[in-house]
Amino acid sequence: MTPTSLAPEQAHARLHVLTVIDVRTSGEYASGHIAGAHNIPLDHLDTALPVLKSAAGRGELLVVCASGARSAQACATLAAHGIPAATLTGGTTAWSRHGHDLHRPADARAVWPMDRQVRFVAGFLVLTGLAVGQRWAAARWLSVGVAGGLVHSAVSGSCAMARVLARLPLNQPRATDLDATLAVLADSDDLTASGQ
Repeated sequence: MTPTSLAPEQAHARLHVLTVIDVRTSGEYASGHIAGAHNIPLDHLDTALPVLKSAAGRGELLVVCASGARSAQACATLAAHGIPAATLTGGTTAWSRHGHDLHRPADARAVWPMDRQVRFVAGFLVLTGLAVGQRWAAARWLSVGVAGGLVHSAVSGSCAMARVLARLPLNQPRATDLDATLAVLADSDDLTASGQ
């Protein structure tokens, strides 16, 4: 099963028949998401597999992130479990660039997208390694390690720093948020099964 992708205009035209799953962190999701999207962070995707399998049986899944990289990874995981899903090409960045609205709750705090968090932390660590390395040469290895990690991330398509940052409290979903999302998706399955 090969995951497919939808351009923002294609997804916008079909939004009424798609179940949208946003795999960004809860902080990123709260800072702006496609209206009606369900937030299931990538790190919690395994927990949601049974509910997502049922939802995919009911209709098409569209998986969304900020740029399309995490949603493509999520689609590959879903495909490996026999769950068909499409990814939004370019993610919410492309969605808003094409003039489509992102829903932002009034009380939501702004959280940087994960790729911006990674760039900030990586840059800070490299500069710290170079600055401290002026007095203590061994500190330069911090810069070397971060640079090596970035190269590995680009080659492998995975990012250890993003996985670590996703565990920060500002990026973590509250258990009730994930539970509520899964309950809504499960309730939709119950309604479909009963013919309502």
